[in-house]
Amino acid sequence: MATSKSKSKAKKTRAAASKSEDAIALLKADHRQVEEWFEQFEKARDDNRKQTLATKICDALKVHTTIEEEIFYPAFLEATEDKDLHHEAEIEHAGAKQLIAQIEASGPDDDYFDSKVKVLSEMIKHHVKEEEQPGGMFAEARKSDMDLNALGEQMAQRKAELEDSDPSEDAPPGGHRAGLQERAPTGRQR
Repeated sequence: MATSKSKSKAKKTRAAASKSEDAIALLKADHRQVEEWFEQFEKARDDNRKQTLATKICDALKVHTTIEEEIFYPAFLEATEDKDLHHEAEIEHAGAKQLIAQIEASGPDDDYFDSKVKVLSEMIKHHVKEEEQPGGMFAEARKSDMDLNALGEQMAQRKAELEDSDPSEDAPPGGHRAGLQERAPTGRQR
């Protein structure tokens, strides 16, 4: 368990790093981290290691999807009015969240655990490719009038808040943290 001092130091480190990251750089850094953990999961043979990595992956993806859905996606939709890219991303998130919930409710003793993590990895690879490719959401955001630096700061702050919450304090049965429950895409249009 992290001490108050180490949590504070980690928070200051994240805050300092976030000042130089725009929104897209922050999101891409998240993508690279989760890709690394998926690769480690593929190579892992120990059930405890697999469980640890699956938990890291699921927690990181829940935080990532939250900051995208609360901050980046609404700003993207407002700036670009590209409903197709926005809606596809929201639907991909909804599918990933369903699989995350299944992974969190199971463990390495589940015959399907490794397969669930593998399919989640494939879903995330597809989603990342869609966001990062030429003509994708990130390229469109860069061409728009979005203030990516201000969004990056806001997203880093929200990310730090979500990461600093203690999952054992907030998690009801099923493993969801307060504030990170699955959120279906809304039918609202801007």
